[in-house]
Amino acid sequence: MEQHPKTMEFMQIAMKYLPEAKTAMDEAGIEVSMDHLQPMLTLLTKAMADAYELGKQEASEE
Repeated sequence: MEQHPKTMEFMQIAMKYLPEAKTAMDEAGIEVSMDHLQPMLTLLTKAMADAYELGKQEASEE
């Protein structure tokens, strides 16, 4: 599978908000580890790539 060229930037953005997400999960009583979070971070970067491509497409249509 080809990796989106901005994947590293997306991962940096996701990591920026990771402490906030971890705090929210801890407060909700949800116990997580980095092993649990890695698949979610991967899914989040895929969603960010799709959103980026949609925005790029919409910008080119204007």
